[in-house]
Amino acid sequence: MTSIVRKKNIILKKHEERRLLNGHQWIFSNEIHAANGAPKSGDIVEILRHDMKKLGVGFYNPHSLIAARFLTADDEEIDFQFFERRIRSALALREKLYPKSGTFRLVNSESDFLPGVIIDKYNEYLSIQTFSAGMDERLTLLCDVLVSVFSPRGIVERNESPLRSLEQLPQRKGILRGSVDPTIIELNSLKFRVDVLEGQKTGFYLDQRENRTLVRPYAKHATVLDCFCNEGGFGMYASHFGAKDVTCVDSSEFAIEKCKVNVMLNELQNISYHCADAFQFLSSAHQQEKRYDVIILDPPSFAKNKKTVATAVKGYKEVNAGALALLNSGGILITASCSHHISEETFLNAVQESGVKAKRKLRLLQTAGAAPDHPTLVAMPETKYLKLAVFSVE
Repeated sequence: MTSIVRKKNIILKKHEERRLLNGHQWIFSNEIHAANGAPKSGDIVEILRHDMKKLGVGFYNPHSLIAARFLTADDEEIDFQFFERRIRSALALREKLYPKSGTFRLVNSESDFLPGVIIDKYNEYLSIQTFSAGMDERLTLLCDVLVSVFSPRGIVERNESPLRSLEQLPQRKGILRGSVDPTIIELNSLKFRVDVLEGQKTGFYLDQRENRTLVRPYAKHATVLDCFCNEGGFGMYASHFGAKDVTCVDSSEFAIEKCKVNVMLNELQNISYHCADAFQFLSSAHQQEKRYDVIILDPPSFAKNKKTVATAVKGYKEVNAGALALLNSGGILITASCSHHISEETFLNAVQESGVKAKRKLRLLQTAGAAPDHPTLVAMPETKYLKLAVFSVE
Protein backbone atom coordinates (compact mmCIF):
# COMPACT_ATOMS: atom_id res chain seq x y z
CA MET A 1 0.00 0.00 0.00
CA THR A 2 1.30 3.43 -0.92
CA SER A 3 2.22 5.56 2.05
CA ILE A 4 0.21 8.76 2.40
CA VAL A 5 2.42 11.83 2.10
CA ARG A 6 1.37 14.84 4.16
CA LYS A 7 3.19 18.15 3.83
CA LYS A 8 1.96 19.54 7.13
CA ASN A 9 3.25 18.23 10.44
CA ILE A 10 3.95 19.08 14.04
CA ILE A 11 7.07 17.97 15.92
CA LEU A 12 6.75 17.32 19.64
CA LYS A 13 9.28 18.30 22.22
CA LYS A 14 11.41 15.51 23.68
CA HIS A 15 9.41 13.06 25.85
CA GLU A 16 6.11 14.85 25.18
CA GLU A 17 4.77 11.80 23.34
CA ARG A 18 4.44 9.76 26.54
CA ARG A 19 0.89 10.80 27.38
CA LEU A 20 -0.21 10.21 23.79
CA LEU A 21 1.33 6.72 23.74
CA ASN A 22 -0.48 5.92 26.99
CA GLY A 23 -3.84 6.63 25.37
CA HIS A 24 -4.50 10.33 25.90
CA GLN A 25 -5.93 12.01 22.79
CA TRP A 26 -4.80 15.63 23.17
CA ILE A 27 -1.57 17.47 22.47
CA PHE A 28 -1.24 20.84 24.16
CA SER A 29 0.38 23.85 22.56
CA ASN A 30 3.30 23.91 25.01
CA GLU A 31 4.21 20.33 24.03
CA ILE A 32 4.93 21.25 20.39
CA HIS A 33 8.46 22.09 19.24
CA ALA A 34 7.57 23.16 15.69
CA ALA A 35 4.74 23.22 13.15
CA ASN A 36 5.79 22.80 9.52
CA GLY A 37 3.91 23.51 6.28
CA ALA A 38 1.93 26.40 7.74
CA PRO A 39 -0.99 24.27 9.02
CA LYS A 40 -4.18 26.20 9.61
CA SER A 41 -7.03 25.71 12.04
CA GLY A 42 -8.82 22.44 11.25
CA ASP A 43 -6.02 21.02 9.08
CA ILE A 44 -4.89 17.40 9.32
CA VAL A 45 -1.25 17.13 10.35
CA GLU A 46 1.24 14.35 10.90
CA ILE A 47 2.33 14.09 14.49
CA LEU A 48 6.06 13.43 14.85
CA ARG A 49 8.30 12.72 17.83
CA HIS A 50 11.32 14.93 18.42
CA ASP A 51 13.40 12.37 16.48
CA MET A 52 10.95 12.59 13.53
CA LYS A 53 9.39 9.18 14.16
CA LYS A 54 5.73 9.26 13.11
CA LEU A 55 3.13 8.84 15.85
CA GLY A 56 0.00 9.33 13.76
CA VAL A 57 -2.22 12.11 12.47
CA GLY A 58 -4.62 14.55 14.05
CA PHE A 59 -6.56 17.77 13.75
CA TYR A 60 -4.55 20.94 14.32
CA ASN A 61 -5.59 24.28 15.75
CA PRO A 62 -2.90 26.91 16.38
CA HIS A 63 -5.38 29.10 18.27
CA SER A 64 -6.32 26.54 20.93
CA LEU A 65 -4.60 25.30 24.08
CA ILE A 66 -5.50 21.85 22.73
CA ALA A 67 -3.31 22.33 19.66
CA ALA A 68 -3.83 18.84 18.22
CA ARG A 69 -6.45 16.12 18.63
CA PHE A 70 -5.28 12.61 17.80
CA LEU A 71 -7.15 10.72 15.08
CA THR A 72 -5.23 7.58 14.18
CA ALA A 73 -1.81 5.93 14.26
CA ASP A 74 -2.57 4.12 11.03
CA ASP A 75 -1.59 5.29 7.55
CA GLU A 76 -5.10 6.09 6.31
CA GLU A 77 -7.02 8.89 4.68
CA ILE A 78 -9.34 10.90 6.89
CA ASP A 79 -12.26 10.65 4.48
CA PHE A 80 -15.83 9.36 4.18
CA GLN A 81 -14.73 5.76 4.73
CA PHE A 82 -12.73 6.69 7.83
CA PHE A 83 -15.69 8.38 9.50
CA GLU A 84 -18.07 5.63 8.40
CA ARG A 85 -15.86 2.96 10.01
CA ARG A 86 -15.63 4.89 13.27
CA ILE A 87 -19.35 5.66 13.40
CA ARG A 88 -20.35 2.08 12.58
CA SER A 89 -17.99 0.85 15.31
CA ALA A 90 -19.62 3.25 17.79
CA LEU A 91 -23.07 2.10 16.65
CA ALA A 92 -22.20 -1.56 17.14
CA LEU A 93 -21.42 -0.87 20.82
CA ARG A 94 -24.70 1.02 21.35
CA GLU A 95 -26.69 -1.77 19.75
CA LYS A 96 -25.21 -4.14 22.33
CA LEU A 97 -25.99 -1.73 25.17
CA TYR A 98 -29.52 -0.82 24.06
CA PRO A 99 -30.71 -3.43 21.54
CA LYS A 100 -34.36 -2.39 21.84
CA SER A 101 -33.86 1.37 21.95
CA GLY A 102 -33.64 3.92 19.16
CA THR A 103 -32.27 6.56 21.54
CA PHE A 104 -28.67 6.77 22.76
CA ARG A 105 -25.45 8.71 22.55
CA LEU A 106 -23.98 7.46 19.30
CA VAL A 107 -20.59 9.18 19.43
CA ASN A 108 -18.96 10.41 22.64
CA SER A 109 -16.10 12.41 21.18
CA GLU A 110 -12.58 11.25 22.15
CA SER A 111 -13.97 8.18 23.92
CA ASP A 112 -15.18 6.91 20.54
CA PHE A 113 -11.98 8.04 18.82
CA LEU A 114 -13.73 10.87 17.00
CA PRO A 115 -12.28 13.88 18.82
CA GLY A 116 -14.33 17.00 19.20
CA VAL A 117 -17.76 15.72 18.13
CA ILE A 118 -20.82 14.44 19.98
CA ILE A 119 -23.73 12.78 18.18
CA ASP A 120 -26.95 11.79 19.93
CA LYS A 121 -29.71 9.72 18.35
CA TYR A 122 -33.34 10.32 19.26
CA ASN A 123 -35.41 7.79 17.32
CA GLU A 124 -35.29 9.03 13.71
CA TYR A 125 -33.40 12.23 14.50
CA LEU A 126 -29.71 12.95 15.02
CA SER A 127 -28.23 15.86 16.95
CA ILE A 128 -24.59 16.95 16.51
CA GLN A 129 -22.23 19.13 18.53
CA THR A 130 -18.74 19.91 17.23
CA PHE A 131 -16.11 21.21 19.65
CA SER A 132 -13.00 21.08 17.45
CA ALA A 133 -12.18 23.11 14.35
CA GLY A 134 -11.30 19.91 12.50
CA MET A 135 -14.70 18.35 13.08
CA ASP A 136 -16.52 21.62 12.50
CA GLU A 137 -14.95 21.93 9.05
CA ARG A 138 -16.11 18.40 8.27
CA LEU A 139 -19.68 18.82 9.45
CA THR A 140 -21.05 18.31 5.93
CA LEU A 141 -18.99 15.14 5.55
CA LEU A 142 -20.24 13.86 8.91
CA CYS A 143 -23.83 14.47 7.79
CA ASP A 144 -23.17 12.60 4.54
CA VAL A 145 -21.95 9.60 6.55
CA LEU A 146 -24.90 9.75 8.94
CA VAL A 147 -27.37 9.86 6.06
CA SER A 148 -25.65 6.84 4.52
CA VAL A 149 -25.73 4.83 7.75
CA PHE A 150 -29.11 5.86 9.22
CA SER A 151 -31.26 7.61 6.59
CA PRO A 152 -32.54 9.85 9.41
CA ARG A 153 -35.63 11.99 9.13
CA GLY A 154 -33.59 14.98 10.26
CA ILE A 155 -30.17 16.10 11.51
CA VAL A 156 -29.67 19.20 13.65
CA GLU A 157 -26.59 20.97 14.97
CA ARG A 158 -26.68 22.21 18.56
CA ASN A 159 -23.48 24.21 18.50
CA GLU A 160 -24.34 26.69 21.23
CA SER A 161 -21.73 25.50 23.73
CA PRO A 162 -19.31 28.10 25.13
CA LEU A 163 -16.59 25.46 24.71
CA ARG A 164 -16.56 26.32 21.00
CA SER A 165 -15.03 29.69 21.80
CA LEU A 166 -11.87 27.88 22.94
CA GLU A 167 -11.40 26.85 19.29
CA GLN A 168 -12.56 30.23 17.96
CA LEU A 169 -15.75 28.71 16.60
CA PRO A 170 -19.04 30.65 16.40
CA GLN A 171 -22.30 29.67 18.11
CA ARG A 172 -24.81 28.02 15.77
CA LYS A 173 -28.06 26.10 15.92
CA GLY A 174 -30.21 24.79 13.11
CA ILE A 175 -31.40 22.01 10.84
CA LEU A 176 -28.65 20.49 8.70
CA ARG A 177 -30.63 17.81 6.86
CA GLY A 178 -34.30 16.95 6.45
CA SER A 179 -36.84 18.31 8.92
CA VAL A 180 -37.45 17.89 12.64
CA ASP A 181 -40.46 17.59 14.93
CA PRO A 182 -40.73 16.71 18.61
CA THR A 183 -40.38 12.99 19.21
CA ILE A 184 -41.31 10.70 22.09
CA ILE A 185 -38.44 8.64 23.50
CA GLU A 186 -38.75 5.85 26.06
CA LEU A 187 -36.07 5.31 28.71
CA ASN A 188 -36.46 2.61 31.37
CA SER A 189 -40.26 2.45 31.11
CA LEU A 190 -40.91 6.22 31.08
CA LYS A 191 -41.61 8.44 28.09
CA PHE A 192 -40.17 11.88 27.39
CA ARG A 193 -41.11 14.39 24.73
CA VAL A 194 -37.86 15.61 23.15
CA ASP A 195 -37.43 18.69 21.01
CA VAL A 196 -34.02 18.14 19.40
CA LEU A 197 -33.81 21.75 18.25
CA GLU A 198 -34.91 23.49 21.44
CA GLY A 199 -34.28 21.03 24.28
CA GLN A 200 -31.30 21.06 26.65
CA LYS A 201 -27.81 20.34 25.25
CA THR A 202 -28.46 18.08 22.23
CA GLY A 203 -32.14 17.73 23.09
CA PHE A 204 -32.14 15.80 26.37
CA TYR A 205 -29.75 14.72 29.15
CA LEU A 206 -29.02 11.09 28.28
CA ASP A 207 -26.03 10.74 30.63
CA GLN A 208 -28.22 10.15 33.71
CA ARG A 209 -30.26 7.52 31.86
CA GLU A 210 -29.37 4.66 34.20
CA ASN A 211 -28.80 6.74 37.33
CA ARG A 212 -32.38 8.01 37.47
CA THR A 213 -33.54 4.49 38.31
CA LEU A 214 -31.27 4.42 41.39
CA VAL A 215 -34.11 6.08 43.28
CA ARG A 216 -36.16 2.86 43.05
CA PRO A 217 -35.28 1.29 46.46
CA TYR A 218 -35.93 4.54 48.33
CA ALA A 219 -38.98 5.99 46.60
CA LYS A 220 -41.93 3.89 47.79
CA HIS A 221 -44.18 5.94 50.13
CA ALA A 222 -41.45 8.60 50.38
CA THR A 223 -41.56 12.39 50.20
CA VAL A 224 -39.08 13.37 47.49
CA LEU A 225 -37.43 16.66 46.51
CA ASP A 226 -35.83 16.85 43.05
CA CYS A 227 -33.69 19.98 42.75
CA PHE A 228 -32.44 21.05 39.33
CA CYS A 229 -35.13 18.72 37.98
CA ASN A 230 -34.78 19.94 34.38
CA GLU A 231 -37.45 18.16 32.31
CA GLY A 232 -38.41 15.77 35.08
CA GLY A 233 -35.87 12.95 35.22
CA PHE A 234 -35.29 11.80 38.80
CA GLY A 235 -38.56 13.11 40.21
CA MET A 236 -40.59 11.31 37.57
CA TYR A 237 -38.88 8.01 38.33
CA ALA A 238 -39.49 8.55 42.05
CA SER A 239 -43.21 8.94 41.33
CA HIS A 240 -43.11 5.93 39.00
CA PHE A 241 -41.55 3.84 41.79
CA GLY A 242 -44.24 4.75 44.32
CA ALA A 243 -43.33 8.04 46.02
CA LYS A 244 -46.29 9.56 47.86
CA ASP A 245 -45.18 13.13 47.14
CA VAL A 246 -42.62 14.60 44.71
CA THR A 247 -41.53 18.22 44.51
CA CYS A 248 -39.72 19.27 41.33
CA VAL A 249 -37.63 22.46 41.40
CA ASP A 250 -35.86 24.23 38.54
CA SER A 251 -35.01 27.86 37.81
CA SER A 252 -36.04 27.51 34.15
CA GLU A 253 -39.70 28.04 33.29
CA PHE A 254 -39.02 26.26 29.99
CA ALA A 255 -37.76 23.17 31.87
CA ILE A 256 -40.69 23.19 34.30
CA GLU A 257 -43.20 23.34 31.44
CA LYS A 258 -41.38 20.45 29.74
CA CYS A 259 -41.48 18.55 33.02
CA LYS A 260 -45.25 19.01 33.25
CA VAL A 261 -45.67 17.67 29.71
CA ASN A 262 -43.61 14.59 30.51
CA VAL A 263 -45.50 13.97 33.76
CA MET A 264 -48.82 14.09 31.89
CA LEU A 265 -47.40 11.86 29.16
CA ASN A 266 -46.72 9.17 31.77
CA GLU A 267 -49.91 9.81 33.81
CA LEU A 268 -47.87 10.24 37.00
CA GLN A 269 -49.45 11.51 40.20
CA ASN A 270 -48.54 13.52 43.31
CA ILE A 271 -45.98 15.82 41.65
CA SER A 272 -45.77 19.55 42.34
CA TYR A 273 -43.59 22.11 40.59
CA HIS A 274 -41.62 25.17 41.67
CA CYS A 275 -39.84 27.48 39.27
CA ALA A 276 -37.18 28.72 41.66
CA ASP A 277 -33.47 28.95 42.32
CA ALA A 278 -32.53 25.68 44.06
CA PHE A 279 -30.30 27.39 46.65
CA GLN A 280 -33.09 29.80 47.59
CA PHE A 281 -35.68 27.02 47.63
CA LEU A 282 -33.57 24.94 50.03
CA SER A 283 -33.09 27.93 52.33
CA SER A 284 -36.79 28.77 52.28
CA ALA A 285 -37.79 25.15 52.89
CA HIS A 286 -35.48 25.05 55.92
CA GLN A 287 -37.11 28.17 57.35
CA GLN A 288 -40.51 26.55 56.84
CA GLU A 289 -39.24 23.41 58.62
CA LYS A 290 -40.05 21.17 55.66
CA ARG A 291 -38.62 17.66 55.64
CA TYR A 292 -38.07 15.02 52.95
CA ASP A 293 -37.18 11.34 52.83
CA VAL A 294 -35.22 11.59 49.57
CA ILE A 295 -33.47 14.60 48.03
CA ILE A 296 -31.87 14.61 44.59
CA LEU A 297 -29.33 17.24 43.51
CA ASP A 298 -28.38 17.23 39.83
CA PRO A 299 -27.02 20.75 39.25
CA PRO A 300 -25.39 22.15 36.12
CA SER A 301 -21.63 22.34 36.06
CA PHE A 302 -20.33 24.65 38.78
CA ALA A 303 -16.76 24.54 37.38
CA LYS A 304 -16.42 25.75 33.80
CA ASN A 305 -12.61 25.73 34.01
CA LYS A 306 -9.77 25.08 36.46
CA LYS A 307 -9.86 28.67 37.71
CA THR A 308 -13.39 28.19 39.06
CA VAL A 309 -12.78 24.92 40.94
CA ALA A 310 -12.55 26.58 44.37
CA THR A 311 -15.78 28.50 43.78
CA ALA A 312 -17.44 25.32 42.49
CA VAL A 313 -16.43 23.31 45.57
CA LYS A 314 -17.93 26.06 47.74
CA GLY A 315 -21.14 25.77 45.72
CA TYR A 316 -21.29 21.97 46.14
CA LYS A 317 -20.77 22.33 49.88
CA GLU A 318 -23.52 24.93 50.15
CA VAL A 319 -26.14 23.09 48.11
CA ASN A 320 -25.47 19.73 49.76
CA ALA A 321 -25.50 21.24 53.26
CA GLY A 322 -28.82 22.86 52.40
CA ALA A 323 -30.25 19.52 51.30
CA LEU A 324 -28.90 17.64 54.32
CA ALA A 325 -30.63 20.09 56.64
CA LEU A 326 -33.98 19.03 55.14
CA LEU A 327 -33.58 15.25 55.23
CA ASN A 328 -35.34 13.07 57.75
CA SER A 329 -33.16 10.74 59.79
CA GLY A 330 -32.51 7.66 57.66
CA GLY A 331 -33.12 9.72 54.55
CA ILE A 332 -31.37 9.41 51.21
CA LEU A 333 -29.27 12.02 49.41
CA ILE A 334 -28.60 11.44 45.71
CA THR A 335 -26.14 14.08 44.57
CA ALA A 336 -24.20 14.68 41.36
CA SER A 337 -21.45 16.77 39.76
CA CYS A 338 -21.08 17.07 35.99
CA SER A 339 -17.73 18.90 35.74
CA HIS A 340 -14.56 17.05 34.69
CA HIS A 341 -12.59 19.71 36.58
CA ILE A 342 -14.01 18.29 39.83
CA SER A 343 -12.55 14.86 40.63
CA GLU A 344 -14.64 12.21 42.36
CA GLU A 345 -12.44 12.53 45.46
CA THR A 346 -12.90 16.30 45.54
CA PHE A 347 -16.64 15.95 45.09
CA LEU A 348 -17.10 13.30 47.79
CA ASN A 349 -14.96 15.31 50.20
CA ALA A 350 -17.14 18.35 49.55
CA VAL A 351 -20.28 16.35 50.37
CA GLN A 352 -18.65 14.93 53.50
CA GLU A 353 -17.73 18.44 54.67
CA SER A 354 -21.33 19.44 54.02
CA GLY A 355 -22.37 16.65 56.38
CA VAL A 356 -20.06 17.99 59.08
CA LYS A 357 -21.46 21.50 58.58
CA ALA A 358 -25.04 20.22 58.78
CA LYS A 359 -24.16 17.95 61.73
CA ARG A 360 -25.34 14.87 59.86
CA LYS A 361 -23.72 11.45 59.59
CA LEU A 362 -23.30 10.18 56.03
CA ARG A 363 -22.84 6.65 54.75
CA LEU A 364 -21.89 6.25 51.11
CA LEU A 365 -24.05 3.54 49.56
CA GLN A 366 -22.88 3.67 45.96
CA THR A 367 -21.30 5.82 43.28
CA ALA A 368 -22.00 5.98 39.57
CA GLY A 369 -20.90 7.76 36.42
CA ALA A 370 -22.49 8.50 33.08
CA ALA A 371 -24.53 5.89 31.20
CA PRO A 372 -22.43 3.32 29.32
CA ASP A 373 -23.14 4.97 25.96
CA HIS A 374 -20.95 7.78 27.37
CA PRO A 375 -17.73 5.72 27.67
CA THR A 376 -14.56 7.15 29.18
CA LEU A 377 -10.86 6.66 28.53
CA VAL A 378 -8.87 5.63 31.60
CA ALA A 379 -5.83 7.47 30.24
CA MET A 380 -7.90 10.62 29.72
CA PRO A 381 -9.57 11.79 32.95
CA GLU A 382 -11.14 14.68 31.03
CA THR A 383 -13.63 12.18 29.57
CA LYS A 384 -14.94 11.23 33.02
CA TYR A 385 -17.07 14.21 33.91
CA LEU A 386 -20.19 12.88 35.65
CA LYS A 387 -20.04 11.74 39.27
CA LEU A 388 -23.08 10.63 41.25
CA ALA A 389 -23.22 9.42 44.85
CA VAL A 390 -25.98 7.94 46.98
CA PHE A 391 -25.78 8.56 50.74
CA SER A 392 -27.76 7.35 53.71
CA VAL A 393 -28.13 10.21 56.17
CA GLU A 394 -28.55 10.04 59.95
